[in-house]
Amino acid sequence: MTDTRYAVNGMVCTVDHLASSAGVTALDRGGSAADAAVAANAVLAVTAPHLCGLGGDLFALVHDGTGVSALNASGRAGSGADPERLRAEGHHRMPHLYDIRSVPVPGCVDGWLTLHERYGRLPLDVVLAPAIRLAADGFPASPLLVPGAPFIGSLPGAGDYAEVRSVGDLIRRPGAARALDAIATSGRAGFYQGEFGRGLLALGAGEYTEADLARVNADWVTPLQVTAFGHGVWTIPPNSQGYLLLLGLAVLAGFELPADPADPRWAHLLIEAARAAGHDRPDVLHEGGQAPLGSAADRRALIDPDRRTAGLGGAAARGDTTYLCAVDGDGMGVSLIQSNAAGFGSLLFEPNTGINLHNRGIGFSLTPGHPTEYGPGRRPPHTLSPALITRPDGSLRTVLGTMGGDAQPQILLQLVTRLLAHGQTPGEVIDAPRWALGVDHSTGFDTWHGAEVVVEVEDGAPWAPGLAERGHPIRPEPYGDGFGHAHLIDVLPSGMLAGAADPRARIGTALGATGTPAARERG
Repeated sequence: MTDTRYAVNGMVCTVDHLASSAGVTALDRGGSAADAAVAANAVLAVTAPHLCGLGGDLFALVHDGTGVSALNASGRAGSGADPERLRAEGHHRMPHLYDIRSVPVPGCVDGWLTLHERYGRLPLDVVLAPAIRLAADGFPASPLLVPGAPFIGSLPGAGDYAEVRSVGDLIRRPGAARALDAIATSGRAGFYQGEFGRGLLALGAGEYTEADLARVNADWVTPLQVTAFGHGVWTIPPNSQGYLLLLGLAVLAGFELPADPADPRWAHLLIEAARAAGHDRPDVLHEGGQAPLGSAADRRALIDPDRRTAGLGGAAARGDTTYLCAVDGDGMGVSLIQSNAAGFGSLLFEPNTGINLHNRGIGFSLTPGHPTEYGPGRRPPHTLSPALITRPDGSLRTVLGTMGGDAQPQILLQLVTRLLAHGQTPGEVIDAPRWALGVDHSTGFDTWHGAEVVVEVEDGAPWAPGLAERGHPIRPEPYGDGFGHAHLIDVLPSGMLAGAADPRARIGTALGATGTPAARERG
């Protein structure tokens, strides 16, 4: 059973104890939840390159005590983006791996700087110091990183991992240390116009221009919100797929849920709500797209509460991402998600620093005229879906999220329902078995392309026979990464913080801050 951790003066939950520790150190030094989130994410950018990094994108939600802000730090395709060239080469979909054209300009660093500029309290060099130290001096290889290290260690630019064979092997990343130090001392210019930026321009061979790297890829946008189970649930608007969580909750609101989440009907209703919410995702999910939150009643009408609905189509697939959350002693909460898209991303490495580059551009379409068609300056559709919950009075209730590629909204639908409708503790919510929609030909991002779905049911879940009786094709799957790494921090009515990190991550940790508010004010 996953323990719920409690704290008074702040808390950080991440996939790695080293990152959680860095975040808590920032809190104890007088930093805000934003400082803690950036410190933790910077460590993960060093220690978890299979999940995230400086070569990826970022989204965040912030509750600052008065309201919710949303940050979209997803990168844009370079000025050299040419869909006709890809089509002439015979591509019908964006290349998945080893192709620079699936690498938009990474937005992560712009996201850190923009978040820190508005909400940070500590100097940036202090925030980034733990990550710089780990990159320069070394860190132990985690059980999540080790399986892929021997393969990528032979790729151009990936020599940092060439000798990694076992958990605990020492890894040093001197190029990442230099890049982080350049950010700490020179801001965005130290990164985008520095060693990393020069290498990206060279690797791109015309995909990017200097003007592309000068453009800031981080914007404060208007968050989306619905009322569910008497609370406000918030997420990022498109090009994030977070609206699927909100629409799923709105569809679900028209049904009476069983009192026990172990009832197969509970899983059936959530599955059908998720399918109804997402069946037209390819036409809706693009930058500037309008999330169809007002269509919940029409979508609900498609659902048979007792049988699987034919014809909704669509599936979900896995990606590699990291989610983290932080709440400080003054009540600020940050829900942050950062990703390379697939695993180590594109499997291309910027040659100067060895930073691996994401492949989020695989979300672009190559259909002429499609709103997500690959083209200069465009942002691709994104799976990243952080979430935040407020109480009826607008105060912060919960920050939560998960990795899991296209399955993120489905996993979150289960977590939010358990927390708000059934009153489960954070430990119970995170520990509970999960379902996810799946397809057989997934690259990790094949969602909603018309394939018939199966319901993947995590080992130990009680629903499989009852779902099969309701017409759902079932595929048992082992407990683990395939069902996300979810974390959450819940602010109890007393003000106590209750958090849990996902045991599926094996080294995930929820840590409480030790400093008092007075100590934070003294800094």
